[in-house]
Amino acid sequence: MPTTPMPSRASQGSLACVGLGMTLGSHLTPLARSHIMQADVVFAGLSDGIVEMWLQRMHPDVRSLQSYYREGKSRFTTYQQWVELMMTEVRAGKRVCGVFYGHPGIFAWSPHKVIEIARAEGYAAHMEPGISAEDCLYADLGIDPGRFGCQHFEASQLLLFERRIDPTGYLVLWQVGLVGDRSLARFQTGPAYRQVLVDLLSKDYPLDHEVIVYRAATLPIQKPRIRRVALRDLPSIELTAEETVVLPPAQRLKPNLAMQARLAALDEQENAGVPA
Repeated sequence: MPTTPMPSRASQGSLACVGLGMTLGSHLTPLARSHIMQADVVFAGLSDGIVEMWLQRMHPDVRSLQSYYREGKSRFTTYQQWVELMMTEVRAGKRVCGVFYGHPGIFAWSPHKVIEIARAEGYAAHMEPGISAEDCLYADLGIDPGRFGCQHFEASQLLLFERRIDPTGYLVLWQVGLVGDRSLARFQTGPAYRQVLVDLLSKDYPLDHEVIVYRAATLPIQKPRIRRVALRDLPSIELTAEETVVLPPAQRLKPNLAMQARLAALDEQENAGVPA
């Protein structure tokens, strides 16, 4: 009698990490919704309890990841636990969907890691992008990153490593409310830590330079939160980990005359019919 071949390991469990976007409901793509609806189990790493309740209306088995955070507990330990929780269900042969606010691959270690592990073990794994806080920032603040250029740094990384700042373009600093935290166990650092950041930035920006403190809207009834303060005042204002600090250009673009001359010479060669 013919026998039915056993399904391969890779054909059993599967994983999709999708982005819910920033604003509840309006940013969810049809493909991300499909991954959620077709999953056997959904894990939720979201920014708001209301958003989590909304997700629970879409699927009967939504498991929150938020409870694994603890004050004084390393966030890296929490993120490792998230990975193991999702992989346990994938290995059990289930279709797993990890749902994360914004874009699942931006400031999110766990989605990248769990996809890496799943693929290494032979399971189908996919990341579906979502609208991120960066996307909302460009729209809400009217910034075109292609006009002057745009640098993005995690604020603590800017302090802990030697990075080169270009004050002729936009500078976007993420997680300033946590700047200087090397323990990964705190949810906020105080004014003295932000003063260290201001001292570093003051090498490239005047202290009266206007900076923008931004937070995207997460609910349809909300508006984005936008505050403008002088750089020197950054340590003295309240700042959450969700808020982003944007420094507009402080200097004009400086023409590179040598490169312009070189390109002009190439143009002349082409116009004369000489191959460049």
